[in-house]
Amino acid sequence: VANSLGRMGKETVNAMSRASAAVGVGAGGARRRAPSRALSRLPDALFRGLATASASLVLLAALGILAELVRNSRLSLAKFGWGFLTSAEWNPVTGRFGALSSIFGTLVSTAIAMVLAVPLSLAIALFLVEMAPPAVRRVAGTGIELLAAIPSIIYGMWGLFVFAPFMADHVQPLLGRTLGFLPLFSGPPMGIGVLTAGIILAFMILPFVSSVMRDVFALVPPVLKESAYGMGATTWEVTRHVTARYGLRGLVGASLLGLGRAIGETMAVTFVIGNDHGISASLFAAGNSIASTLANEFAEASEPLYLSALVELGLVLFVITFAVQALT
Repeated sequence: VANSLGRMGKETVNAMSRASAAVGVGAGGARRRAPSRALSRLPDALFRGLATASASLVLLAALGILAELVRNSRLSLAKFGWGFLTSAEWNPVTGRFGALSSIFGTLVSTAIAMVLAVPLSLAIALFLVEMAPPAVRRVAGTGIELLAAIPSIIYGMWGLFVFAPFMADHVQPLLGRTLGFLPLFSGPPMGIGVLTAGIILAFMILPFVSSVMRDVFALVPPVLKESAYGMGATTWEVTRHVTARYGLRGLVGASLLGLGRAIGETMAVTFVIGNDHGISASLFAAGNSIASTLANEFAEASEPLYLSALVELGLVLFVITFAVQALT
């Protein structure tokens, strides 16, 4: 019995030794594999750091632009204060500056562009997604997207030499005869003005808005539309109650994208808006925008206060654009 117990004890000790050795080998293997796992995580860490640095760089650039605008407009901010936003006077000779006329022209021309471009873009997107044959869809979609490749100065030159005379000879006289009792359509038909600038802006933002809307409609699950058709709905009912409701957020985002594009447009608006520092109830009258004022007068601003007022105009445009983008 004693010999048997001794042999069992030796076997138990030997088993424990082998287990300990196996554990040691496993730990050593784990220690040897640990560096390789760390090396495998290195590309992920580098990519994460690079992506974070890129995003931070964009934010830092925006903050740097804002800081420079504020710093260079301190003279105007100190002299005019909040009155800069509520005054329509712009007189470099007397040193009196106000942004109200420029803000008014920017908002009115942009509103005209949105009123014209959004419904037309919606109709184009619905036609290309729901009704157009594949061949027509490709040709028409490509043609509309090509409008986005035309430089803005070409739009401005076409607007000044072709579209403005057409407005003066045909469109504005017709509006004056039929709707001349309204202040919006009163006054002489000059061709250039806020209305012409708004229509040119509508042409410019049309391809951007319609392209995004078309992508939104294309993402609607076919099973939803097929279910509506199976219940007896017409094409109009499916479009109104299924397609439009499903992509409502995308449609709003597309509209705000066009809004941001229209607010900051410079060259095309400068050619056709008339560049007059005044506020008129008539859409036929000449006006100006923040961007057109900066493009026209920045080079000739010799006085420090004049230059500071222009920079403050840029600050106002920056804030308006940031607010629009924040809404998207």
